[in-house]
Order: sequence, then structure tokens, then C-alpha cells
Amino acid sequence: MSKRGDVLVGLDIGTSKICVVVAEVNEDGSLEIVGLGKHPSKGLNRGAVVNIDQTVESIRAAVEEAEFISGTPIRSAYVGVAGGHVRSFNTNGIVAIKSKIVTKDDIERVVEQARAVTMPADHEIIHVLPQEYIVDEQEGITEPIGMAGVRLESKVHIVSGAVPAIQNISRSVERAGLSVDRLVLQPLASSLAALTEDERDLGVAVVDIGSGTSDVAVISGGALRYTAIVPVGGNHVTRDIAIGLRTPDYQAERIKKEYGCAVAARLAHDDEIEVPSVGGRPPRVLSRQMLAEIIEPRMEEVFTLIRREIQKSGMEDLLPAGVVLTGGASIMEGIEELAERVLQLPVRRGAPLGIGGLVDMVNGPMYSTGVGLVIYAMRATNGARGRRGWLPGGVRNGSMRTAKDRIRHVLASIFR
Repeated sequence: MSKRGDVLVGLDIGTSKICVVVAEVNEDGSLEIVGLGKHPSKGLNRGAVVNIDQTVESIRAAVEEAEFISGTPIRSAYVGVAGGHVRSFNTNGIVAIKSKIVTKDDIERVVEQARAVTMPADHEIIHVLPQEYIVDEQEGITEPIGMAGVRLESKVHIVSGAVPAIQNISRSVERAGLSVDRLVLQPLASSLAALTEDERDLGVAVVDIGSGTSDVAVISGGALRYTAIVPVGGNHVTRDIAIGLRTPDYQAERIKKEYGCAVAARLAHDDEIEVPSVGGRPPRVLSRQMLAEIIEPRMEEVFTLIRREIQKSGMEDLLPAGVVLTGGASIMEGIEELAERVLQLPVRRGAPLGIGGLVDMVNGPMYSTGVGLVIYAMRATNGARGRRGWLPGGVRNGSMRTAKDRIRHVLASIFR
């Protein structure tokens, strides 16, 4: 149970940066940000570790900065996970209500029954997230404890990841001197930080545009309904700029951040920028509109792929709150206008909400995941179910039941 003074740490391992957010719990249960560490990320590609040594060095550097600012030693963290290896699906479980009144044990049994699904040998479950409960065919129940009935059903969203990818992330964190409290899906964490309760209730899609991937989470009725990872992100835009303007990658990244615009029509022809060349050649002066004409098609492709995922969720017409953009690439000028045009939904840019402390340090879309991880940590340590019945459901490092234990638990619940 978290209490005042408890220190919670979120570790966002991204393709372009490592971000460590340190928070303390206030007396009123709110979070106060007390430290932030960030460092360029090396050793990752599209959310997956490709060089453990470089990843470890980047994590250590970010942790040291966070420790210095917060004045607190960091020993463990809630770690974000994403990448093309992540899979998700919806399923359900059914059990008999033992005492004819729903208890916490009944809820645990029905969720455990729902998670007893056949998984590929190379995948393991990261989250089991209840969406709603059904008591004797009465649907839409978010908190069934105390209700009378004979049959309890749960609808859950299961997220899994490739075992090697998860092990490489965990190993990198542990070699950096930290233990993994839990692995948490990054778009889920972003949604906790960037959404209002009204948006979660009405129906909204969170789109976290990172460097290597763009993560999608569709939320309605306060529950996660669909998740997807699109393998295109800000680095693809940077590469396009480097090739199109014939400039080094690091200069292309700088130009994108300083002058990038996702809608070429917004810019004047005489708005010019200086572009460094390669091979010792002199810099050139080019139109900023030319830069936007390189960026716009790639970002249009990203949003087209995102729209397909939203359509695949079957909830495209059930998102009155529209789309909330987070992630570093979402700060680009014109991004909301382009997103609305392609997605045909209302769009806003999201940043962490409802926090105190060093708010200015994390007041940007690129920190949504890191802040969301400490929000998740607070709910998980409190055992909080939330106003809409949200249950943490993450995998705690080293505490997963074996397959035999899960099967025994499910069989026991059926034959009691």
C-alpha cells in the first residue's frame, strides 16, 4: 500500500531516449514529480533491444541524472514495454459464484479463468485487463463485489510480448543495477497520464508517436479495448529528411525538431532554412516548404496505418472523444491538422495531467509514458481498481505462476 513519502519510479525505454521519472505520493494520494533523468537511447530499434551493452549504459546515465535531481537512490522501476513483438486480444472467462454473492475471490477466479488461453510458445502475458463483468446476463458491470447471482463472467483484454524481447529488456534493466517491479505496456501508461476521465468513459484513441513505432490504444467505458503497434515513427521522418535534403542524420533530426511542419500548405514559399551538406560541401539555403513536402507524405502514411488499426478495432464510430496524440513526434507543427484530415476524428495533443511537483520538467507529450508509469505504479501498489473498475494486471517480475499452477487453479475453480 503506497503512503506519503513512498518513492515510485517509471522507466521509459524508447528508441531515441531513455526517460526516468521519480515521484512521491502525497497525503491526499496525488503524485508529486521529484526527479527526471533522460539520456539519448542507444542499442534499441523499434522498441526492441539490439545491443544490451549500449542499452545498459543509456539506462545508467538516465538513472544517475534522476537520482541527482531527486536526491533519492533508485533501486527498482516500473518499466515500459512496446515494439512490434507485442500482441493483444480480447477474451472472456466464466465461473460459478460460490456463495451466491460476488466476492473478491470470485473476481480473481474469473479473471484467472479468462487468462487460461493458449499462447504461442515464444510469448508470455504482460497484462490481463478486465473490461467489464456480467452477473447472470446483466452486462456492463464494472464493480460486481457484493452483487447477488449464480454466474460471473469477465471480459478482459490480454496483452502479450515475445519472451526473448521481454527478457532482453529485463536483463538490460537488471544489468543497469535496477530490479523490474513490473513491465507495463507503453500506450497503456501514456493513456493514464494524458487522458481525462471523460475521455476514457466516452471513447478515445491514444496514439503515442515515438521514434521507432507508433502505439495505439483504444479506450471506452474506462477500459482498454484494443491495442496495436505500428512499426513506423519519427525516425522514419528523420531518415527521409536526411536523404531528401542530403544532410547527415543528426542534422536531419535537428532540422525536423526546429523547422519541421506536417502540412506544407501552411508555409510561405519565402520561409527559408540553412541546411548543412555532407562531405565538407558548403551549406545550402532551401525553402522550409520543401522540408514540409518531405515530412507530410511520411506522416500521412503513419496516420493512414493508425486509421486502419482503429478501423480494425471495430470502434471507429464509437470514439466521440476522438484521438489524443502523445510522444515526441507529436509536437511537430501542423500534426493535429494532418491527423484530423487523415483520421477523420477530432484530435488534440496530450501531455501529463493531474500531477504536482516538478511539473515544468515533464510538461510535454514526450513524457506521457514516463509519468503514466508512475501513475500505474501508484495504482498497482494501492491495489486500486479505480472509479471504472480498472485493475493494474501487469506482470510482476519473478512472480508469474507457472503454467501448471494456472491450469490447477482454473480446474479447481471449475470443479468446486
